[in-house]
Amino acid sequence: MQLEVLKSKIHRVTVTEADLNYIGSITLDPDMMEAANMIEGEKVQIVNVNNGERLETYIIKGERGSKTVCLNGPAARRVAVGDIIIIISYAIMDFEEAKTFKPTLIFPDTKTNSVL
Repeated sequence: MQLEVLKSKIHRVTVTEADLNYIGSITLDPDMMEAANMIEGEKVQIVNVNNGERLETYIIKGERGSKTVCLNGPAARRVAVGDIIIIISYAIMDFEEAKTFKPTLIFPDTKTNSVL
């Protein structure tokens, strides 16, 4: 049996930009991506703490050290700069592996988006 389980989570990070005219996706600082064990192109779920919106998109690598969290394309309509979001990725794995798997969880500073 295969299960979809939590792989990584960036818990409560602040949206720094929203670009409606971009192709789509979420742009993240590579420092944040690496800390959360996430990669470019990975499917993620975005949960907006401020308004309850939930959406799925994929990651685009931004500029290292920029602390960027930018929702692009239609997703930009679901956030406002300054909103707090949670970024979640999942993995499909065998039932037995899932029992012992430990996800990567990071808790950035919401004022600076620095990875603690």
